[in-house]
Order: sequence, then structure tokens, then C-alpha cells
Amino acid sequence: MKVFLTGASGVMGRSSIAALHLAGHEVVGLARSAASAEQVAATGAIPHRGDLFDIDALTAGMHGCDAVANLATKVPVGTAALRPGSLKAIDRIRQHGSRVVTDAAQRAGVGRIVQQSLSFMYADHDDEWIDEHSPIDVTHATEPVVVAEHNVKAIEDAGGTAVSLRFGLITGNDRNTAWLFRRAAAGRSIGLGAEHSWMHVIHPDDVGSAVVHALTAPGGVYNVGAEPVERRDYVDMIAMAAGRKGGHFLPGWILRLGGEKLEILTRSQRVSSQLFSDRTGWHPQHPKLTPDWFDELA
Repeated sequence: MKVFLTGASGVMGRSSIAALHLAGHEVVGLARSAASAEQVAATGAIPHRGDLFDIDALTAGMHGCDAVANLATKVPVGTAALRPGSLKAIDRIRQHGSRVVTDAAQRAGVGRIVQQSLSFMYADHDDEWIDEHSPIDVTHATEPVVVAEHNVKAIEDAGGTAVSLRFGLITGNDRNTAWLFRRAAAGRSIGLGAEHSWMHVIHPDDVGSAVVHALTAPGGVYNVGAEPVERRDYVDMIAMAAGRKGGHFLPGWILRLGGEKLEILTRSQRVSSQLFSDRTGWHPQHPKLTPDWFDELA
């Protein structure tokens, strides 16, 4: 298949290009700048210059493609996430960009869209398992993710297929984990929420393999990640990889200061990815969080 990829130069994009090439697919990667185009070309993908909100440029790049994987994102890292308006760019990408991508795909005659989504939208379920039928908790912070899933479903009106992948927190050689790693190495707090609550995580490599399997998945939403991990284990593992005996948790007043932006990162979410495995045969190469996830950072 020939796949058009947004977010091609990011962590998810690079992982997906590698996995798609390994599976024998051809990739066209959207590039906003000359520097980004060089990065995309270095991965072996075909760069296509354009902007996520330029429907004509997107349509031109998608012509002749069999599928679109919309992985565009702009997540603020660290304390930058607490600044006023820090989510403005990523919210626009999800709410407006996903609609432009879908409209362009329909114009280009592409029949399948894979949309990057997040499992953060699920409500706090304490120790209970979460599947795709579990209730979500929509706040100002999660609403754009819900809107993106809804927007790409418009392709179904033309007989196409929309697949939304609700990824866990990307953990490994990425900017957010690197920021936490540096804080932990300095002996600073990195933990959010209750120590024995659950987190849904995914290794960057497994994002790419999931995108490959989504090309043949039945339409719908799927949870995608490794086995759930308790926050205490997550924090301690990062701290130990950074040369510390154990990690520390942020005080409650910091969480209150962060409001909804941090609240979604404290929910206890024991998420199951079984449905995606059952329907596509996907299994993570990194099924459980282990210290080697942080080897490149160390």
C-alpha cells in the first residue's frame, strides 16, 4: 500500500515510517519546511511539502495513496504545559486539522484513515480494567481528542474506513520521557497522582507496528499499548535508569495548579489492548515496561 503520513518527522511518524517500510509499504510524508523534508527523506519516505491546514496541498500529496495516517501533534513538554494557551496549537491540530485531513482524503479518493488518539480520555476506573466500551470523561483537555475521532469518521459516509488508535503515554526515547529523565537524575519529583493507580504506556516502536496493523483493521476505536503499570513502578523505573534509588511524586498543590491539563495524567487507567490484538494480530514488541525502555536516554 501507499500511505500518506502527517506528523512524519515526529516520534510517532519516524516509528511508523520504519514499520511501514519493513512491512513493504510506500510512504509519503508531509513536511512543512525544507528542514523537515530533509528529515523525512532521510527515513526513506517521499517528502511532500505542505501544511496540515492546506487542503489543496494535502489533496495533492494524497493522490494515488491507499491510506492516510494522521499522526500530527504538538504536545507541550514539561512546565511549558502549564502556561496559559499551551494546548492551543495541539487543540487546533486535533479539532480542525483532523477535519481538513479527512476532507482532503475524500477529495483524493483515499478510502482509509488512521487517526492518532489517546486513552487519557477514559474516566478514572481505579483498579477496574478498561476496554473500548468503558465510559470516557470529557473535559476541556480531552474534548479535542474526542472531536478528532468524530471528524475522521466522516470518511465512512463515502464508504471508507476510519480507525482511531487510543495510544497510551509514549515512554522511551521521546521528548517528554527525556524531560522526566533529566528531572529524576537531578533528584526532582516526576510522579503525578496516586502511587498505586494505573497508567497506560506504549514504547515508541510499538506505535509504528500498530499503524501497520491498523491498515487492515475493521473500522472503529482501539486501545493500543503495553501492559498497564502502577505509577510507583513507572516513577521508580525512570529514576533508577537515571541513577537514583527511587522517584518522587509531585505534591497535590501542583496538580491543583495544573487543573484539567494535569488531571488527565492522574487518572487511574488499567487499559486493555486485547481487542486490537484479537482483530488484527498486533502484539507489542515491548509488552511490559522494563528498564531497557530508557537505555537510549541513559
